[in-house]
Amino acid sequence: MVVSNSVKKVAPRQRVLVFDCHEAWVHQLEGMGFELDIVVGLKGRTAASWDERMRPIPSGARLISLERALTERTEYAALIVHSVTDLLDVKSLDFPKVVVLHVTLEGRVVEQGHGEDVQHLGPMLRQFCNVTGARAVAVSALKARSWGVADDIIPFGVDPAAYLPHTGELARGVRVSNHFSKRRQILLADLHDQAFSGLPMTLIGHNDDILGARAADDWAHLKQQLSEHRFYVHTADPTLEDGYNMASLEAMASGLPVLGNVHPSSPIVHGKSGYSSDDPAQLRAYAEQLLADPELAARLGAEARRCVSEHFHVRQFRAAFRGAIAAAQKRFRKKALRAQG
Repeated sequence: MVVSNSVKKVAPRQRVLVFDCHEAWVHQLEGMGFELDIVVGLKGRTAASWDERMRPIPSGARLISLERALTERTEYAALIVHSVTDLLDVKSLDFPKVVVLHVTLEGRVVEQGHGEDVQHLGPMLRQFCNVTGARAVAVSALKARSWGVADDIIPFGVDPAAYLPHTGELARGVRVSNHFSKRRQILLADLHDQAFSGLPMTLIGHNDDILGARAADDWAHLKQQLSEHRFYVHTADPTLEDGYNMASLEAMASGLPVLGNVHPSSPIVHGKSGYSSDDPAQLRAYAEQLLADPELAARLGAEARRCVSEHFHVRQFRAAFRGAIAAAQKRFRKKALRAQG
């Protein structure tokens, strides 16, 4: 009998370059089978490097500067960026590109107050994608309609198994939001204040101008806080922002019912996984009911957890985004063939 000593070769993992800024979103890429180079130290970012209060650094990822990314000559399977500015920063790197659209153009006008500087971004991105073959991915249908250029809509996802069992031991509501005062119109802060002012509420996030608000120490601390609270709040202007965000999906994965305004893209089913109303007095009544009845909160929260597991599981995100990268690579190859012939 002849025994073979040959060892089956394993193909090396492909490497992807991704820009920092949206730590919670970037962290979803951890389980996709790619090695990650994360560009940090960019101008205009809240944190100088990766903010570990938001998420831990993805396993095996390298944190690198933009200068290093541009000069190191690494072969990348794809480049993932979050803005037109990011695209311009990597225009010299000739690899498949995916730009992720996280916000609406209308929301940027409201938040930044420079409508004349923002309205040209949609046509500029469309032209850039046509010339370079870059693929645009929106995190929601609303963001896709706003930019008018998205090739794919890929909602973000969570893994309910990564979150703690819900206790609801704190008779308090909770909301996660950075720079809440700056985004008052987008997040319907007046409705939030009218409905929940005076009730026991916790605001988690970077909000130095709001008394009592503080960011979580890290992801483990955030998960602990979510598990302990009774309900979650998400309000947003339907023309400017989605009826859910990453934080509200995390809350649902933690077994919290969600209270918010009536919104066409909200995953909450009124009376089943939370409550929706545009009447602040009605929202307040729902909040008071949940504060007084932990069993009701647990029952609605269990349905919220089931909903997010079925419709927003991170495995769905990863499968869809692998498809987007493959499509970007195919478009890139076609572009290269056209250039040769």
